Amino acid sequence: MSKITFGTDGWRGLIAKDFTFDNVNLVSKALAFYVKDNYRNKPVIIGYDTRFLADKFANEIAKVITDFGFNVLMSDSFIPTPVIAFAAKYYNSAGAIMVTASHNPPEYCGIKYIPDYAGPATNDITSEIIANINLLQDGSLEFKEAKEKGKIEFFNPKKEYFESLKKVLDMDKFSKLNLKVSYDPLYATGIGYFDEFLKLNSQCELFVINNHRDVLFGGGMPEPSEKYLNNLKDLVLKSKSNCGFSNDGDSDRFGVIDENGHYYNPNQVISLLLRHLVKNRKFKGAVVRTVATTHLLDKLANHFEINLIETPVGFKYVGERMRETEVIIGGEESGGLSILGHIPEKDGILANLLILEMLSYENKTLSQIWYDLVSEVGYKPYNKRLDIHLTEERKKIIMNKFKNSTPDKMSNLNVIGVKTIDGVKLLLEDNHSWVLIRSSGTEPLIRVYLESDSQEKLIKLQEYMETLLNE
Repeated sequence: MSKITFGTDGWRGLIAKDFTFDNVNLVSKALAFYVKDNYRNKPVIIGYDTRFLADKFANEIAKVITDFGFNVLMSDSFIPTPVIAFAAKYYNSAGAIMVTASHNPPEYCGIKYIPDYAGPATNDITSEIIANINLLQDGSLEFKEAKEKGKIEFFNPKKEYFESLKKVLDMDKFSKLNLKVSYDPLYATGIGYFDEFLKLNSQCELFVINNHRDVLFGGGMPEPSEKYLNNLKDLVLKSKSNCGFSNDGDSDRFGVIDENGHYYNPNQVISLLLRHLVKNRKFKGAVVRTVATTHLLDKLANHFEINLIETPVGFKYVGERMRETEVIIGGEESGGLSILGHIPEKDGILANLLILEMLSYENKTLSQIWYDLVSEVGYKPYNKRLDIHLTEERKKIIMNKFKNSTPDKMSNLNVIGVKTIDGVKLLLEDNHSWVLIRSSGTEPLIRVYLESDSQEKLIKLQEYMETLLNE
């Protein structure tokens, strides 16, 4: 039996190799024991995405949970993770179990456990679940069916979720929106959510593609990065849309295209929305970013005189801070964000809607607003992420070398600071450039993040890192 681990956002594996019905059954039993030890007389919520067998895996989980005596609220169709997270809190549940592999390739599936506070499970929770798995495997923990089994009830929390969005959006502005908008849900769970909310609550003209379930995601990936959004770019230009949007496999991530067909990465989107929420919505509080996310947020925090908090990679750390203090916006460079007054979980649907709200306030194009932001803070970041596939053994060797022998210089820039909050982050002497190297918690690779204030510097840093890693 393959080893089951929970990374930055749950357990994922290859369908039929790692992610099997036997392993799903085992994880479900471990979750059942966790629920029993931490909750009483509350239902467990279960949802699933559009992947191959995702609904069948969800049924297997529901069977185990009800056999253990707990009632289950099961989504009546595929559903976004942020909606399931919202439901976990709204329905006063024992937490939610979401069957999804998020943005991973179609041959993957996964399980996320979302506690009743509506955010990602923290390390103490996942550690308890993993401990239960180990005890079940060695026979120290025995799963026994309850004398009185639970019941399964099907539900759809879309209406309640939409009402929650109306509470965090400025609906006076939003309802007057009269723009052309393009949307590509990438054959996934955004179907019937972002597009339907827009139809019900604005005057926008909407153009939608790839809005039916396809377990192979059209031969691509359910990832709203530039590489997979060429069809959306074409649609924006062809329809003369003011902007285009996308979501990933479980809709907790976002993709944004401007009126010229240009892709805006998550670092840009989070920065734009921080500026909007402070400047236009008058939000007060801190900004939270992961260690891998742009320092443009630091420049904006300084510009607006607000506190910035840095966390390890993984939205569970961002969400934890959002539950502890007033946070205007929390985000990560991989495409997740949430805001003050909303759930402490990534919500790609809300992110896209907030961009439209911003356009309504500014009465400018997205490219013009980006130009204004860069001009105001005097800094335009250039970012790059390298994904280097390695065996677990090679990953450990490389990470140990960086931790034990940090370079004094990178390219032609001196290293003036080192952070080890997650991986190894090197701060460089120009006070703009930095490099982070860290081991992925969900995939067999090392990620290298680079940022600088010029394309030329960025290329040199990339070449330096590639040479260093090859050596």
